[in-house]
Amino acid sequence: QVRLLESGGGLVQAGASLKLSCVASGRTITDKTMAWFRQGPGKEREFVAASSWNRRTTYGDSVKGRFTISRDTVKNTVFLQLNSLSPEDTAVYYCAVHSGGVPSRVASYNIWGQGTLVTVSS
Repeated sequence: QVRLLESGGGLVQAGASLKLSCVASGRTITDKTMAWFRQGPGKEREFVAASSWNRRTTYGDSVKGRFTISRDTVKNTVFLQLNSLSPEDTAVYYCAVHSGGVPSRVASYNIWGQGTLVTVSS
């Protein structure tokens, strides 16, 4: 069973950058599609980005051109680089392991981390 631990969140000003990490333990994630989602205050969980086992990436419309997902197979870690942050990006960011189905849907993931909070001030 894979366990996920996110880190890297914090309080930043608008325009700043952050890099989130998601370390997987229990088994390798080399053959897994991994994704980042986020959930802002009073909002539903939203797809941010996904990286397939063959490094194909997809992004949510609200983050295209600003966020970048990457992975380090040696460290069994998935990263999310957040640039040009705005207050609308304030949310808890979760990483997840894909279990089947459309990669941008919450229901397609069966293993989740506890999340890391990103707060962007104006």
